[in-house]
Amino acid sequence: MQKVRVKPLMPPGHVRTPAYLRGKIGIIERSLGTFPNPEALAYGVAASDLPLHRVRFTMSDVWEGNAENPNDTLDAEIYEHWLEPVDAT
Repeated sequence: MQKVRVKPLMPPGHVRTPAYLRGKIGIIERSLGTFPNPEALAYGVAASDLPLHRVRFTMSDVWEGNAENPNDTLDAEIYEHWLEPVDAT
């Protein structure tokens, strides 16, 4: 499984990536295929197909010391242009 970080971007407008996951590290649980970019579709412009991945985070990765159940997981579907690889070291 590939370790990735959600890019810590805060662009204005319509985006599908939850703000609370930006900057967080998870693993790609599976790839889901390619789909039209919803950020472009929201504005009625041509949308290129982008890879979509299901990314798994532990609650401790998301909420750090405030996680009620640190080993529980959360899965989110995130488009690849929001992800960057994290070294496995």
